[in-house]
Amino acid sequence: MIKLPSGVELNSLIADLRIFSWKASEILLYFSQILKDPNYKGNILKNDNTEDPVTLADLKVNELIIQKINHKYKEIDWEILSEENVKIDSEICDTRADWMWILDPLDGTKDFIQGTGNYAMHLSLNYKQKPYIGIVLIPEKDELWIANGEKVWGEKRDGSLIKPNLSKSKSLKEMTLVTSKNHNNETLKKLIQKINFNEVITMGSIGCKITSIVRGESDLYICLSLPGRSSPKDWDFSAPETILKAAGGAITNLDNEKLSYGNFKFEQRGIIIASNNYLTHESICLEIKEIIKKYDLYPL
Repeated sequence: MIKLPSGVELNSLIADLRIFSWKASEILLYFSQILKDPNYKGNILKNDNTEDPVTLADLKVNELIIQKINHKYKEIDWEILSEENVKIDSEICDTRADWMWILDPLDGTKDFIQGTGNYAMHLSLNYKQKPYIGIVLIPEKDELWIANGEKVWGEKRDGSLIKPNLSKSKSLKEMTLVTSKNHNNETLKKLIQKINFNEVITMGSIGCKITSIVRGESDLYICLSLPGRSSPKDWDFSAPETILKAAGGAITNLDNEKLSYGNFKFEQRGIIIASNNYLTHESICLEIKEIIKKYDLYPL
């Protein structure tokens, strides 16, 4: 087990993160209700970028989490990388630091604006650029998923627990695929058609998709970024990775290599596969790769 920075005790840290997260949930739920009134919607949207929107909720949760961590642990030598802060200054933190928090205050902003309920907050503590402790908060489900470096569990606001319930091993075509609602592309659509999954469900937020695998509602998630186009970032995958891996699933690139964090522009490029079983994950990746090659769907 990795030793936390001097002065940080694991159980106390998890307790603090629990408090911080439920406060963030209150903020997100408050603004999600306001967004239902078209008269106030314009006051919450903070930019005009339809591809990468920012809301007042993003900014408020970003401010809350960073202030809470910095106040409670002001003597601790760690960095905080946040999606919203990087938009202001790409060199806002030292990416070479041993310990780094990675925060996405609102993953699934488009769905948040659309009122689907498929949005989440991601927070992870990474050691030497590898996710270690992770939080995925899903306000609309009243769920907080926690990975503490050894195990994973879900909690309701009242403290009741949710156990991971990953589905049993299946062949690729027997799987239920969870895929993006707002970020699909024609290449991914063609791949999905060629595989001919048992079922395909769509939802926003990578955190929501990954926890759907952990609950056993889906089995597989494929993230496919086209060359030269925008890619998901570290804050999209870091916290969800901790949850899925601790539950017994796996997440890698198509070549079954671990995700690498702290790359250029914090991008997670190419094809990323998240599955319900680390024992069968490599064979699933290989099968998908062979289908891509057979139909020449993506440059490998």
